[in-house]
Amino acid sequence: MFRCGLAYPRCRWIVPLLLLFAIIFDIIAIAATSGWVEDKDAMSHYASMWSQCRGRNDIWECKSLMEFSWAQAVAALMIIGLIILIIAFIISCIALCCTLNISLLPVIGALLFITVVIQFIALIIYPVKFNDLIFEGHYNYTWAYGFGWGATILCIGCGILFCCLPRYEDELTGLAKTKYIYTLA
Repeated sequence: MFRCGLAYPRCRWIVPLLLLFAIIFDIIAIAATSGWVEDKDAMSHYASMWSQCRGRNDIWECKSLMEFSWAQAVAALMIIGLIILIIAFIISCIALCCTLNISLLPVIGALLFITVVIQFIALIIYPVKFNDLIFEGHYNYTWAYGFGWGATILCIGCGILFCCLPRYEDELTGLAKTKYIYTLA
């Protein structure tokens, strides 16, 4: 009695949990006060989505990046993406956890793909325009920027799952007959 494959009833809980992780990753990326960009040794220059700081020996001068239109666009796109992600999470909890509403799953998938496009644009604009802003040295995009990409990648995976799950309605409800790969003769 060897069973192989995806346990579909578990998807009812796992996929909304993955969306919750994507929300947490987005909040970390948006709220971080540093960690989007650092100079090579992280000694004289670092930046977040909101500001950049330069200095040495614990004397730092911080300036807001919000004076640049590209930084405002990045912040707006990341926040809009987070709001759409939260809406998708709430709908997924209603569609999968409370009751099983298969017709909402493609809607959630579409919302997640919209989130992916919006955040992808923001995560590409930031390094391109930030590199235009600085002219010297080598810079690394670090942990908070990585959390933004992590949330986007989770949204891609969950969007694919939400678009595919309606095909497996019987498996999700537990009404499908168990298929075994190996049976005794």
